[in-house]
Amino acid sequence: MNENLFAPFMIPMMMGVPITTLIIMFPALLFPTPNRLISNRMIAIQQWLTKLTSKQLMITHNPKGQIWSLMLISLFLFIASTNLLGMMPHSFTPTTQLSMNLGMAIPLWAGAVIMGFRNKTKMSLAHLLPLGTPTFLIPMLVMIETISLLIQPLALAVRLTANITAGHLLLHLIGSATLVLTSISLPTALITFTILTLLVVLEFAVALIQAYVFTLLVSLYLQDNT
Repeated sequence: MNENLFAPFMIPMMMGVPITTLIIMFPALLFPTPNRLISNRMIAIQQWLTKLTSKQLMITHNPKGQIWSLMLISLFLFIASTNLLGMMPHSFTPTTQLSMNLGMAIPLWAGAVIMGFRNKTKMSLAHLLPLGTPTFLIPMLVMIETISLLIQPLALAVRLTANITAGHLLLHLIGSATLVLTSISLPTALITFTILTLLVVLEFAVALIQAYVFTLLVSLYLQDNT
């Protein structure tokens, strides 16, 4: 099979124009605004999951931090729906693009840090130097803590990109192997197909877990700075 392994991760084009923006906007159609007095089952399930996730994210926040609940739950729903749509055949997953994930991580992290330095200047600066540090280690530890602070958005974006990309690549490889083995050894092909089915279930779970982890880390950044 002469196939490009990374073809599913290429940005789709239509008439020479990237259609990534349309793909990113598509998940918003999955969460319609209810316009009836009594919601149907789908709307009721969506609202229940939204309230449950919001409760888990906001349980440790003070009243000042809880004003960000709408932004955090919107972020979770966007990433989760985008990851799940990427599981459809012949689809494109925007969260496999590091540039997009950095575009989400950097503004959210920068906003939390700037808000912390503005509202809690002393405490934010105190995080750069652990209590009881020997004098001769102060410059080195300040430098290390500053670097660890600055790489937080990069780690946030790389974590999401790596997990989603690795899962899609593994599914692609095992799916290709299963297709080849059907003409060589049917029992072996059935075994690999069973493994593929289990990995698909696992990848659906990973899609939701990674959305939750990304949102939870942003929530922790806000908690430390509010």
